[in-house]
Amino acid sequence: MKIVETIKNIWKIEDLRARLLTTLLFVLIYRFGSFIVLPGIDPTALTALKGQTAGGLMALLDMFSGGAFSNASIFALGIMPYISASIVIQLLSIAVPYFQKMQKEGESGRQKMNQITRYLTVAILLFQGPSYLVNLAVQMGQAGQPLAVGLNWFTISSTILLCAGSMFVMWLGERITDRGVGNGISFIILIGIIARFPGSIVQEFSSRLNENGGGGLMVFILEIVIMLLVFAFAIMLVQGTRRIPVQYAKRIQGNKQYGGVRQYIPLKVNAANVMPIIFAQAIMFIPIAIVGFRASESNAFIQAFMDNNGFWYNFVFALLIIAFTYFYTAIIINPVQMAENLKLNNGFIPGVKPGKKTAEYIDTIMSRITLPGSILLAIIAILPAFARLFGVTMGFAQFFGGTSLLIMVGVILDTLQQIESHLLMRHYDGFFESGMRIKGRSGAMAY
Repeated sequence: MKIVETIKNIWKIEDLRARLLTTLLFVLIYRFGSFIVLPGIDPTALTALKGQTAGGLMALLDMFSGGAFSNASIFALGIMPYISASIVIQLLSIAVPYFQKMQKEGESGRQKMNQITRYLTVAILLFQGPSYLVNLAVQMGQAGQPLAVGLNWFTISSTILLCAGSMFVMWLGERITDRGVGNGISFIILIGIIARFPGSIVQEFSSRLNENGGGGLMVFILEIVIMLLVFAFAIMLVQGTRRIPVQYAKRIQGNKQYGGVRQYIPLKVNAANVMPIIFAQAIMFIPIAIVGFRASESNAFIQAFMDNNGFWYNFVFALLIIAFTYFYTAIIINPVQMAENLKLNNGFIPGVKPGKKTAEYIDTIMSRITLPGSILLAIIAILPAFARLFGVTMGFAQFFGGTSLLIMVGVILDTLQQIESHLLMRHYDGFFESGMRIKGRSGAMAY
């Protein structure tokens, strides 16, 4: 079988084998840390906290932390504070000259921006840590296990542990990127999502077999089919490209001619991949960060934006995804640079003048394909709300689209592309016998 042969080839490549084992080790460390409860917390008294994270925006927050939030773990705040800090820094790199200058400094500038991002992450964690502890005290109080919060040793030590836990998760993500396979931060989020899938599918199966109008086995099978169709559509959206024809002029050196070949520039319909989803979701977590995890329950306006099945939440979420798709596409694709590279290599787009006109043409094409791509991305992101209207359980509905499915598709394709690249470099076949290549986040690969 092709898959067996591919696995054998992967195991033969020493560097790839080491990277996969390193990734597995870091993932196991992350999952183990998700169950280490904060000192002074009785794990049996977390029933109310688990009930609070069973639905709404809290459920998504718990998913991003891999269940650590509901476990009152040292990793409870997860990776989202780092992502929020990254968003702020990227916005500043567009509006503030100081950050623009650092961005143009190459590797040294990138290291400086990463360091500033870490400092900002710590600041966010120091703000969110006490808020989490206040909410934890309320939930434990409902379970009959009062927890003293305030300016005391427990609050100080627990806040430090929560901050250290999130920074350690960030460090694990960076190590996966450097020594493992795939983008580490995205991979950490993926692990948190996958960890909830078995429990969610068992819960949905049980609810459909319920005698009180659950729908039975046929409804459950239909749900699985629909979920797989949405999954396939998400893959098509991530991999979809628009190819621009490019002609290279002939060059004559001595008695030989060079160039004159017609090639294509592949422009991805969704060049930003899953990043708009992650960014938009981080923004939707801001109300909780500002007013606190518990205080938000008493505010009707904030409550409306915490109901991920409600109209206003999904409307704002969809708009943010569309906006961030344009924003992130503008960051990673520079039409002016592409036009200059074509000109330097004696390339041109047929019917378009080199230089400024070529840049404008590429920018126009990107705008045209980004709009439908961003709208389709937003539609898939809010599909779980429609699934809930048809009685799908909260946990399982997240896999009918939304943040969970799109992150899974993007990260899995990106990781498989990196593995396939290692195989091809060692002259092994890829994952498909037809010669088709996997397209991931890093760019579109030609067939």
